[in-house]
Amino acid sequence: MQFLLSLYAYGGVSRVGYGFDMTYLLLVVPALILSLAAQIAVKSAYKKMAKVYSSRGYTGAQAAAAVLRYYNIGNVRIEKIGGTLSDHFDPRTNVISLSESVYDSPSIASVGIACHEAGHAAQHALGYKPIQWRNSILPVCRIGSWVGIPLALAGYFLGFETLVWVGLLLYSAIMIFQLVTLPVEFDASRRAIQVIEETGMLAEGEELAGAKKVLRSAAMTYVASLAVTMANLLRFILIFTGRRKN
Repeated sequence: MQFLLSLYAYGGVSRVGYGFDMTYLLLVVPALILSLAAQIAVKSAYKKMAKVYSSRGYTGAQAAAAVLRYYNIGNVRIEKIGGTLSDHFDPRTNVISLSESVYDSPSIASVGIACHEAGHAAQHALGYKPIQWRNSILPVCRIGSWVGIPLALAGYFLGFETLVWVGLLLYSAIMIFQLVTLPVEFDASRRAIQVIEETGMLAEGEELAGAKKVLRSAAMTYVASLAVTMANLLRFILIFTGRRKN
């Protein structure tokens, strides 16, 4: 999705100058390469650790339940859903949704991922501030992702500078959302590892290290997404302000 949005932005903004946009090559392409590398890394780590089973025999569903018990959370359900790496926690329904390959599997990857999602449930239950901040700016972020750049383009062609900056400001909400998401994701992984260690869900050594690797790889995808958005935002600012001065 990040890659497609960047291509869309390239097509729209490059037409402003009727030529090849060097800012895209110098700023956005390296960030896209980083994002692609992060996606490959997380899939590789998951694929490897999905084949290594925990000696303690916890399935993903059992691991998530253990985290909920650790935090005395009794109002969250754990359900099985389709897809791969589609695991998530929905605070609106208080449901942890685990993909089939995670829900029933006693693999190292399944335990790590399930505990991470349960960590998000703990954040909501304990009133973790960054996740509240993230949820509060989500509506603006959604608006910005759809209308931010079109508004900036409209302002440019109409010669309405204020509209350009309104569009860029709306688009920057995506970056702010992703920036706030980083501590949320890192904290959920920290909680997951803490519970895994304290409850002995995974054995010390290779098992625990494998779970940490999966979670670190997943976290890097969020860092890479932020890098892409920041590169795009800087590019848009340089393009619109630079051409306005010419």
